[in-house]
Amino acid sequence: MTIWTVANQKGGVGKTTTAVSLAGLLAAQGRSTLLVDLDPQGSLSTYFGHDPERVTCGVYNLFRIPARPAVEMILPTRFTNLHLMPASTALATLDRQLGAQDGMGLVLARALSQLTDRYAHVIIDCPPVLGVLMVNALAACEHLIIPVQAEFLALKGLERMLSTITMIARSLRKTLPYTIVPTLFDRRTRASSESLAVMQARYHGTLWDGVIPIDTQFREASRSGAPLPSVQPKARGTLAYAELLTELLAIGEYPQVAVAQ
Repeated sequence: MTIWTVANQKGGVGKTTTAVSLAGLLAAQGRSTLLVDLDPQGSLSTYFGHDPERVTCGVYNLFRIPARPAVEMILPTRFTNLHLMPASTALATLDRQLGAQDGMGLVLARALSQLTDRYAHVIIDCPPVLGVLMVNALAACEHLIIPVQAEFLALKGLERMLSTITMIARSLRKTLPYTIVPTLFDRRTRASSESLAVMQARYHGTLWDGVIPIDTQFREASRSGAPLPSVQPKARGTLAYAELLTELLAIGEYPQVAVAQ
């Protein structure tokens, strides 16, 4: 079972779109895939028709009732091979309730270890805030995907995210390979092209060499509650994420820069 976390400490950069699109492609390939929503705002859960205000069984229960089997926190979607562990708004209270307790950073990793025979892939959608949820997401994953909007303000958020990765990786005493993914790229604008050039200059070796373009069909897919690859397999956005997925699946075939212990 491979576990990827999609994270950035800046919102609005395409984290949920990235998680949904990659999961949709994996499921369409016949790979059993689990999406985990760790964001109290519940965008991923909402995408698949679940109101975070009403979710009674999901990620929150992993922390509050650790003795319950993780499989009981999982919901089906209407798509073959694709399941969801939903978020509830109560996740926002976890730092206050549990943040100081020992072992709280490994709750998700322990839960996912129960599911190795059920899923080939797990994709975790992470909140844009450093706290117990992000620590759990980074502790559980094998590879981090960092979507970064192709604009200059997002580059500042990337710097903060990379500093956070270094700090948490040292605390967890693990290496954490990552891939930076330029998103919301608009080739018509100078700002997109210039910010992409900055990323290429600064982050060579960890920056994916493709881009995820702005595509209005992402919005249409979210309205229908379906991954874009399921409804528009030839859309620009679908094809871009398919290229990214190919690279991520081949991640072991080439050297990766990782955060040192």
